[in-house]
Amino acid sequence: MSIIALCAVENIRKWRVEMKKFLLIALSSVLALGMLTACGKTNQSEPENEPGTPPDLVGEWKQTNSDAEDAWQAATIAGDAIEVYWVSDNGDTKALYWAGSFDAPTTADEPYTWESENDKDQTDMAILASGDDTKTFTYQGGVISYEVSAMGVTQTVKLEKQ
Repeated sequence: MSIIALCAVENIRKWRVEMKKFLLIALSSVLALGMLTACGKTNQSEPENEPGTPPDLVGEWKQTNSDAEDAWQAATIAGDAIEVYWVSDNGDTKALYWAGSFDAPTTADEPYTWESENDKDQTDMAILASGDDTKTFTYQGGVISYEVSAMGVTQTVKLEKQ
């Protein structure tokens, strides 16, 4: 490789590191604000499935405990995969947070929990994606929940089907 190409590659790496730091600081601020103001809120959702019927989790999900009016997390479950995105600018901007496996429930027992394995082919190139190998998702009472951590701050995100 030429010196010019090596310099260009190094500059791109430095830019990605700086951009990742900036975005993590911004997102951790939103998460911290959400954690501070979410205390005391409860979710009164009722499950949508009949007794004895496994819930259908396939579809679009949106965060219900974000206190930012123009930013939240959203998920899509299709087939045997789940993708979770950071959404901002009232939905105009999306960044991948998680892409992984999904195991549909086979009973109506709640809570239902599955361990999603990271699809690193998708997340390795996404600046705001989780680097975890697995992520635990829980479904109960019409809500999917999971933990999100950024810069030492952890928040439980709650999603409802749209």
